[in-house]
Amino acid sequence: MNGSESVQQHYTNSMALLLSLLFLASALIFLLKLNGQRAKKTDVPPSPPKLPLIGNLHLLGTLPHRSLHSLAGKYGPLMLLYLGRIPTLIVSSAEMAEQIMKTHDLIFASRPSITAAKELFYGCTDVAFASYGEYWRQVRKMCVAELLSIKRVNSFRSIMEEEVGLMIERISHSSSTGAAVNLAELFLSLTSGSIARAALGKKYEGQGEEGRNKFADLVKELGILLGAFSVGDYFPSLAWVDVVTGLHGKLKENSGELDRFLDQVIEHHLMRPSDGCDVGEQRDFVDVMLQVQKDSNRDIHLTRDNIKAIILDMFTGGTNTSAFTLEWVMAELAKHPNVMEKAQGEVRRVLDVKANISEEHLYQLNYMKSIIKETLRLHPPIPLLIPRESTTNVMIQNLHIPPKTRVFINAYAIGRDPTSWENPEEFLPERFTNNSIDFKGQDFQFIPFGAGRRGCPGLSFAITSLELALANLLYWFDWKLPQGLMEEDLDMSEAFGLTVHKKLPLYLVPKHHFS
Repeated sequence: MNGSESVQQHYTNSMALLLSLLFLASALIFLLKLNGQRAKKTDVPPSPPKLPLIGNLHLLGTLPHRSLHSLAGKYGPLMLLYLGRIPTLIVSSAEMAEQIMKTHDLIFASRPSITAAKELFYGCTDVAFASYGEYWRQVRKMCVAELLSIKRVNSFRSIMEEEVGLMIERISHSSSTGAAVNLAELFLSLTSGSIARAALGKKYEGQGEEGRNKFADLVKELGILLGAFSVGDYFPSLAWVDVVTGLHGKLKENSGELDRFLDQVIEHHLMRPSDGCDVGEQRDFVDVMLQVQKDSNRDIHLTRDNIKAIILDMFTGGTNTSAFTLEWVMAELAKHPNVMEKAQGEVRRVLDVKANISEEHLYQLNYMKSIIKETLRLHPPIPLLIPRESTTNVMIQNLHIPPKTRVFINAYAIGRDPTSWENPEEFLPERFTNNSIDFKGQDFQFIPFGAGRRGCPGLSFAITSLELALANLLYWFDWKLPQGLMEEDLDMSEAFGLTVHKKLPLYLVPKHHFS
C-alpha cells in the first residue's frame, strides 16, 4: 500500500470512526432527550394546555372551586396549573391533601405573598396569612392558648346566648306579622355582634347597614377584596395594573377605615382602669393582647399593628364564615323539609319544655350536628383553602414539586369526591350519624377548616356559635318558603370571594312554634 492509499485508508477509517462516533453521539443525545421528555411528562403533575402569557388563568372562571373540580376529573387529584407566571398545584383528593397537610406539612406550611393580604393585614402579621416562621409560631400559640382555647370560648358563652336571644326576639316580631325575614342579614348581625363583643368589648352598633356595627360592614368588604383578582399576584412585574383597575385604591380605602377604627378601639382599652376592664366587664381579645404586649417575659413582642392584624383575623374568620354557613344550613333545610322536621323533633324532644339551650342539650343533638357537618361538606366556607407555598423541593408520589410552588387545596372538590362519599351531590345528613368522621383535621376527606399547622385555630368558637344559633332557630320556630316558592325553585347559586356565600340572600317565613 503506497502512501496515498495509506492516507486514503486512514481517511476512510477516520471518517468511518467519526461517523460512527457522530451516530453514537446523536443516538445518545436522542435517547437522553427522549428520556428527558419522558421524565418531564412523568416527573411533574399533569397540566392542561396553557396559553401564552396568561397560562391557565382563563380556565378558572367565575367560580374557581367548581372549575378546578371539573378539571381535576380530567387531569387528576394533583394537577399543576400556570396562573400567569405562578406555578400552582391544585389538590383535589383526600389522599393528596394528606400528603400536603400531614406528610409534608412543614414544607407546605408557608404562605405566598398576596397583594390584598399584605395591605389589609399590616404586611401579613396576622395568623392566617403570615409566612411560616418564629413570629407566626408565637402568635398562633398565643391565639390558641389565650384567645381561642375551649376555656376562653366557654367564657364567652353568655355573650353568644345574649346575641342569639336578640336574634330570636327579632324573628318573633316578624313571625307575628307573617313577613319573610332576610336570614342573610340576620345571621351577619348575629355573628358580628358576638365576635365584636368577644374581640372588642362592645358592638359599636347603629353605624353600619341594617343596624350592624360599622366594623362588620368593613370586614365584609375586606372578605370581598381578599377574593378579588389582583394582576400583581400572578404577574409581579405588572403590579401597577392594580392601580389602573382601581383595586389598589379600594384596598387603601378599606384598610385606612379599618385602621382608624381599630386605633379608636385600642385607645379606648388603654384609657380603662389598670386591670384593663371596667367594673363588671369581661376581658376581651384586645385586653389579652395588650397584656401580652406589656409582658417583657414573653417570647413574643407585639406592636400595635400586630394587634390590629390579629383582631382582623379573628373578626374575618368568625363573622363571615359562621354567618354564611348558617345561611347554607337553613337553605338546605328549606329545600329538604323532611330533614328540617326531623331536626326540629330532635331539638324539641331533648329540651322537652321551653328552656334555655345548655351545653348539655347541645351534646345530645346528634342529628343536628350531622346536618351542620353535611352542610360544611357541600358548602365549605372557604372552598379553596387559603393558599400554601412550598419552601423546598419535594416529591409526592414520584412527582416533583419545586420550591415557591403555590398550593390550593380544593375542599369543595374533596367534599364531593365519589371515591370518598356515596352520592356526593346529595344532601344526606344521615351519612354522618353512624361514623366518627369529623372536621377537626384528622379525616382528610372532610376538611372545611383545613388541617395541620395551618388548620383554623378558631374552630371551637365557630362550631359553638353555629350549634347554639341553629338549635334555637329549630326549637322556637317552624319555617317555610315565601308564598309561591317551591323547594326545587330555591336558588342555591354562589358568589365567590375568600368565603363563598349564597348569591341571593335567603328569605324564609317564621311561625312561632309555641304561640
